[in-house]
Amino acid sequence: MAKAVFHRHQRVYVEPVGTWATIEQVKPVWVAGFEEPIRVTYDCGLGRDFRAEELTAETEIEAAPGDAPGHTPWRLMRARNRVQPVEDCAHHPYPGTYPVIVTDPNDWGGWRVPGAEYDRDPALIEMQARLITAAPRFFRLARELSDYVKSEGTTLPEPLVRLARRFEQLRRVIETPPPEAQARPAEAQAEPEVGAAAAE
Repeated sequence: MAKAVFHRHQRVYVEPVGTWATIEQVKPVWVAGFEEPIRVTYDCGLGRDFRAEELTAETEIEAAPGDAPGHTPWRLMRARNRVQPVEDCAHHPYPGTYPVIVTDPNDWGGWRVPGAEYDRDPALIEMQARLITAAPRFFRLARELSDYVKSEGTTLPEPLVRLARRFEQLRRVIETPPPEAQARPAEAQAEPEVGAAAAE
């Protein structure tokens, strides 16, 4: 027997797709002679139905260690493709939609690609979208590794120390503002800290 775990209009994270969605329909499967449905699936508007174990409720997503209170992680959402009808993009992983990476708590601001570029290689763009969404977590993990190497000094294996050095080089590239931004007065720059902005 199965019971509905989520409800209609609930916002959930869809694990197989790596994106947030809203449940559009709860679909119980009934069999004669049983008082409860034998299976319940959920239509999230992503081209197929999902089982409960493939979804996570918004309230169950834990804040990652180091996140500021009230911080919203970068997330992958799906936007409706208004240019191409679903019939013309049946070869896409999720026909009728394209990925949008949102970096703002109000579900706007972030990254997206033009429809023509998405249509050229949808699988590649989907992978890139998931990678961009995970970038803050990768950055934090690498920073923790680098901090650990620094604290341990010379007692660690040389390959690990080399990895930490490479991360510190990349970190400088990421955290160094462009030359024109460096030339402006500090109060006009108001550059956010990458460690805070990029924290998941």
